[in-house]
Amino acid sequence: MRLTTKSRYGTRLILDIAVYGKEKPVPLSEVSSRQNISSKYLEQLTGKLKKAGIIKSHRGPFGGHMLAKSPDEITIGSIVRILEESTAITDCAEKENQVCGVCNRAGECLSQWVWVEASRAMFDRLDKITISGLLAIGKEKFKKD
Repeated sequence: MRLTTKSRYGTRLILDIAVYGKEKPVPLSEVSSRQNISSKYLEQLTGKLKKAGIIKSHRGPFGGHMLAKSPDEITIGSIVRILEESTAITDCAEKENQVCGVCNRAGECLSQWVWVEASRAMFDRLDKITISGLLAIGKEKFKKD
């Protein structure tokens, strides 16, 4: 699976909200400015993340976004699943029993097991990385610089 900008920018969005949204909602314009990501693109991401219960929105002149869950409850795996809408690194690994039809060995390919296992391994690792864990790493990294 090649992660798209959805996952990378979505992770940056969540990290930004986690840092700047502890006391008050964070406007997307501020995230856009700090992260150098278009506001329109961030709006698309926030819609999916809000629907999934990761962030919540506040309207009005002092509105913006805040985390709907604690940073230690939000994993990178969950962000990737929400934004990429898949956990497969290949088309045929989407489901173990799927007959993909993409390649000329569809339905009889023993290597499909490799891609299913690789997808599982990747998400097993991503599910262990939390937003709070990343923030802790960032604190240590930037404390030394």
